[in-house]
Amino acid sequence: MSYQAPVRDIAFMLNHVVGLSNVAKLEGFEEATTDMAEAILEESARFTSEVLGPLNTIGDAQGATWEESGVKTAPGWVDAYAQFIENGWGALSFPVEYGGQGLPMCLSSAVQEMWHSANMSFGLCPLLTQGAVDALAHHASEELKDTFLPKMVSGEWSGTMNLTEPQAGTDLAAIRTKAEPEGDHFLITGQKIYITYGDHDMTENIVHLVLAKLPDAPEGVKGISLFVVPKYLVNEDGSVGEQNDVRCVSIEHKLGIHASPTCVMSYGDEGGAVGYLVGEANHGLMYMFTMMNQARHAVGVQGYGIAERAYQQALAYANDRKQGPTLLGGNDSQGIINHPDVRRMLMTMRSSIEAMRGLALDCAAAFDVAAKHPDPDVRKASQRRGELLTPLVKGWSTELGVELCSLGVQIHGGMGFIEETGAAQHLRDARITPIYEGTTAIQANDLIGRKTARDGGLGLGELMADMKSVLAELQAADDVNLKAVATRFEPAIAAAEAANEWLLGQNDPTQPAATSVEFLMMHGRLAGGWIMARAALAAVAEKQKSDADTDYLDAKTLLARYYAERMLPLVESGKTIVVDSADSTVSLDIAQL
Repeated sequence: MSYQAPVRDIAFMLNHVVGLSNVAKLEGFEEATTDMAEAILEESARFTSEVLGPLNTIGDAQGATWEESGVKTAPGWVDAYAQFIENGWGALSFPVEYGGQGLPMCLSSAVQEMWHSANMSFGLCPLLTQGAVDALAHHASEELKDTFLPKMVSGEWSGTMNLTEPQAGTDLAAIRTKAEPEGDHFLITGQKIYITYGDHDMTENIVHLVLAKLPDAPEGVKGISLFVVPKYLVNEDGSVGEQNDVRCVSIEHKLGIHASPTCVMSYGDEGGAVGYLVGEANHGLMYMFTMMNQARHAVGVQGYGIAERAYQQALAYANDRKQGPTLLGGNDSQGIINHPDVRRMLMTMRSSIEAMRGLALDCAAAFDVAAKHPDPDVRKASQRRGELLTPLVKGWSTELGVELCSLGVQIHGGMGFIEETGAAQHLRDARITPIYEGTTAIQANDLIGRKTARDGGLGLGELMADMKSVLAELQAADDVNLKAVATRFEPAIAAAEAANEWLLGQNDPTQPAATSVEFLMMHGRLAGGWIMARAALAAVAEKQKSDADTDYLDAKTLLARYYAERMLPLVESGKTIVVDSADSTVSLDIAQL
């Protein structure tokens, strides 16, 4: 079925929950007015529904293909990408000095959702370019920025992230790719795997960011440096020159995202690929984290973006499909949407998607404030908030996104298991999201370690305080649905605080690590409840206006109540799992497993 971007729901989150108008008051973001944002969202909706959406099934069926001369993308990809860069979609949040539009991250993230809902395989190319631009803008020399950023910002050149090697997955200390000094550059030799869009035919050049080690590098991750390695060398006038000593030797055959080429890249088969050092030697991992954190947030957007596509298809099928007498409709001429359990699944999908969307946009807005606010203390607190929410956006949204896509298949029944309906593709595509850019366990360890234990729980304490302020508003409101949300929100906050205290009191790192994923999921569900509570409060306030669409706003409060009554009790059970199950999780010997 065709994809229709939920512009109204996205705009509601931006305007009434996240506070785009406050972001637009910051110097540099003045153009991000409500009217401008809605115009961008509407035009993006048109492009994604008319251009990207129709290619989704084609890309899944035909995929990318490897040839000796280079990787070929699926039919229609090259033309769609040409339209993509012609309309400036990839440059929304990029620096103005390099040709970008300089818009807030929260607005560009809202647009990115549409890319991934319409065609996740396509959206991966600009996703990686965005991260590469961010890393270079923060850490590269002015010469490298001037050489590469204008073409990357325009989208004429794409970017990649090269970390993983056959023997070195998460353990980057084990990488073997080498960088030998050679005049004003370095010669790179080695192999990288799982490189998304490592080769393709949509851009005239591909700029690889490659982790490698210098001959005298210290051991471990302290010896990793970051290099720019273009597919084609760049002439002094900025034009593309001869091909560098880098090539794609194969592409992977995967469960999903078939149209996104996942490449095995070989560097230096003929003596060494020319590379240029980014920043200082042996600081590469720190620099790459700039790109990875950008990508982790973007993958979280993918998580609910593909779930939105699955929801739209499931909703349409449930309305059309007739199957027996329905308790809500009363006769067998009604669609299966009138079966109570189908309604449960659809409500779970829609409320969860809204919660994830709001959390990702709120996280992005925190980074916007951290980048532009005049008060350094506000910038510091906002950076802390954005960094705290990032593992939730990535980990919780992707795990839940897979679950929701599975519900989409379930709503279709047997037809969902048949490829022709398209429901299965969404599940297959979604399955990679909890894996790449750091598995859920990596996000969870980041949450319990760098984002919680390291600062003594400061960031989580600030978040809990903000949640309690929202709780007080709910409790003071004269609305039955808001009070129902408060009834579930209050014990959920208390349960999370108890889990936080337990975590901070542990001396043995094995204990929190054993239940870290449940800790992350618990906080994701709670943060989703916080978002939905704020949306419900905003909806009730909007109803007071004379031109209010009461049906739409009532739906917001009912979705928040459903989420609170269905999802927030899982926070309480999550606390029990976190605190009580650590010992049993690691109790069996390896031989007993």
